[in-house]
Amino acid sequence: MIRKTRLILTTFTFFILTFNALTHAANIPSGAKLAKQQTLYRGNGSEPTSLDPHHVQSNVGGSITGDLFEGLVSQNEAGDIIPAVATHWEVADSNKTFTFYLRKNAKWSNGDPVTAHDFAYSFQRAVNPATASEYAWYLEMADIINAKEILAGKRKPNTLAVTALDNYTLQIKLANPKPYFIKMLSHYTMFPVHKKTIEKFQDKWSQPGNMVSNGAYQLTKWVVNERVEAERNPHYWDNQNTIINKVVFLPIESSNAELNRYKAGELDLTSTIPPDFYQRLKKDIPSELKVKPHLATYYYVFNTKRKPFNNVKVRKALSMTIDRDIIVNKVLGEGQQEAFGFTPPAINGFVKPDNPYEKLSQQERLKMAKKLYQEAGFSKEKPLTFDLLYNTSEGHKKIALAIASMWKKHLGVKVTINNQEWKSFLSTTRQGSFDVARAAWIADYNEASSMLDVLTTNHGNNDGKYSNPKYDQLMLNAKKAKDPSTIYQQAEAVLAKDMPIAPIYHYVRVRLVKPHVGGYMNKNPTDQLYSKNLYILNH
Repeated sequence: MIRKTRLILTTFTFFILTFNALTHAANIPSGAKLAKQQTLYRGNGSEPTSLDPHHVQSNVGGSITGDLFEGLVSQNEAGDIIPAVATHWEVADSNKTFTFYLRKNAKWSNGDPVTAHDFAYSFQRAVNPATASEYAWYLEMADIINAKEILAGKRKPNTLAVTALDNYTLQIKLANPKPYFIKMLSHYTMFPVHKKTIEKFQDKWSQPGNMVSNGAYQLTKWVVNERVEAERNPHYWDNQNTIINKVVFLPIESSNAELNRYKAGELDLTSTIPPDFYQRLKKDIPSELKVKPHLATYYYVFNTKRKPFNNVKVRKALSMTIDRDIIVNKVLGEGQQEAFGFTPPAINGFVKPDNPYEKLSQQERLKMAKKLYQEAGFSKEKPLTFDLLYNTSEGHKKIALAIASMWKKHLGVKVTINNQEWKSFLSTTRQGSFDVARAAWIADYNEASSMLDVLTTNHGNNDGKYSNPKYDQLMLNAKKAKDPSTIYQQAEAVLAKDMPIAPIYHYVRVRLVKPHVGGYMNKNPTDQLYSKNLYILNH
């Protein structure tokens, strides 16, 4: 007999979770008055590469698709998993078989019911090599049976172990136990897409007028490099508790320009702020400045397939020359934490291991860096010369200039700093056409594997093409372990030895939010911000 464990243990517990999810947006303080015009203007950082959930590559597109689509589960303001299209689920076979029960009032924006068949189709589409999804690897990392073989072209997509048992019951089977699998399902790659619409419009299906979505909002306008607009989806199952009628996302790459538009009243909330303005804003409008820990790491990635960055001594010399204290306290100064490892310490269940380089003083690190630099065949007379690439942003530029200056001062390195707009930058780094590049990784779910998996050999976002069989094996072992915390420490130790990346700092999320924006809780460490949970107060 298979022993089943219900994640939602009782009818009462299930009701409480559903009740919280339903009433959060409508939880308006007593006496508060809503504005007549419920339009929210959000800064989005950059122009999204796509609004197709299976072609979104970052939080730039993820923030928008999070409003347009909804998966089996979602997150509340604290980052905890809550029911979404699925009302409840059962877990069997020691975290290998998951059965989801879908709400029967979930509908697409054209009025069609959202069914288990939609999810089965969508998961198969995401993993299908013909789709060329940039996040197809995510289903392999989730360990869904046959995902790896499908990606390798050895099996057909319809063999993926995601099955519609009936219209409202979905079953997913994993090759190995995955205690955190439910967390992975709130990611945009796991959102459903509308089969008939895709078959009709093909590559144009995600354009305004064509897109059919199942989230709180539906796409109404998309002017490239200007704005993306979405309006209430009247068929959304929780539409009665949604307050914001229209959301306008503005892709403003310049944080200075974004701040100016916020000051001018053109934005209700920003995606970030210019680091130079943090102290001034903290003094002038402290109530509008929102700061919270963020499960993300800023780092430089070395192209390990290019000489001399295939030499660990070069990578270590460059990494140890970076004075992280100066970066976080002088260049940034927003509460960021120096990073010597890849995984942010705030991630659930992660115990930060001892790092040999973190214990050293900066002078000791410099001494070691100079020695390694010389051993690699370089000197001030024969300097290392390379290009440093970053995506267009004042903040990235400022960090690049500071670090390039450190490399030149202490090692004699000659660095040419180049920038590219977001789409070109993604293409360049994916193709491996760089020496050293600015990078950042935001955890897709609140567990250390969401960070550490990125540096496994076959990961789709391993842009530096780092490969170590020992590291790969550790991450495989972690997926099968009841408590993988020790394995994660071992994996971090391998990274510290090989240094395929130079971790620089762990993020905090800093943005400005107007006082008239209600419902902004500032607690979710993964920074999932759903417009349906917000409202505009009379001002």
